[in-house]
Amino acid sequence: MSQNIEDLKRQFLEYVEIEKGRSLSTVSNYDHYLSSFLTFAKVKKAEDLNDNILREYRLWLNRQETGRVVGGRKENLKKKTQNYYLIALRAFLKYLAKRGVNSIPPDRIELAKVPERSLDLISPDDLSKLLASPDTSNLKGLRDRAMLEMLFSTGLRVSELCSLPRDINLDLDEISVRGKGEKVRVVFLSEDAKDSVKAYLAKRDDMDDSLFISISAKKLADKGKDSLRLTSRSVERIVKYYAIKEGISKKVTPHVIRHCFATDLLRNGADLRSVQMLLGHANIGTTQIYTHVTDSELRNVHKKFHGKGGKR
Repeated sequence: MSQNIEDLKRQFLEYVEIEKGRSLSTVSNYDHYLSSFLTFAKVKKAEDLNDNILREYRLWLNRQETGRVVGGRKENLKKKTQNYYLIALRAFLKYLAKRGVNSIPPDRIELAKVPERSLDLISPDDLSKLLASPDTSNLKGLRDRAMLEMLFSTGLRVSELCSLPRDINLDLDEISVRGKGEKVRVVFLSEDAKDSVKAYLAKRDDMDDSLFISISAKKLADKGKDSLRLTSRSVERIVKYYAIKEGISKKVTPHVIRHCFATDLLRNGADLRSVQMLLGHANIGTTQIYTHVTDSELRNVHKKFHGKGGKR
């Protein structure tokens, strides 16, 4: 007997959460993307899905407007955003195939071609100014210095930084973090990062078990009721504040500091596979974006051999 496709979607989301170990936010995103497709498709059974529905859905996605106006024109969903919907649908179809449910083969889902990613980087001088910017005469400045040093020392994603516990062992040069897909990896702390975290923790007088916390008077007054843990959005605002304070014209985010971490390693001779492991990339193809700005060998070849056939 055929199952209702909404029931299959619910079972898939439970599978993603329990068997695959994805976070609740990831499960929520899958739910959003699949609900969008099922609302569009208007089918009750998985076997009612077909290539024509898929083609029309692709067209619908491509013509969706975001509500923003850019250059006097309404902006459509970016190709990268469209791919989030398609990736969720493909994962759902793979689950159905694994369960033996008759539907569209998952390999029919081809992702939209997107422009090659470009790296947002700041200069080493700007990075140094950013790291030194916080006023360490107060607890907020000590926290912010520790946070910036940790981001650059470890290359952590902002969500990984926010989830760090207070009781990390600073006598060691390494800590374990749980990243995307609940995968655990080891990252390493520089002496500057360890020193700045020690100075920050020495001034803490709260009992919260999070490493990086909000220091606003309101939240401190409420401590004991809710966690003081900083959110990813708060960290992004803090990084932006110091970039503006230092007159850095480029947009600076925690992810830009992660880019700086990776390119710093590669420019100083680290191999791509090691950087992949330090960043927690599942696929080395994701890490290869950094080779475009770090391939010193090609630069040396160009200098050595270009234009040597005669003066111009």
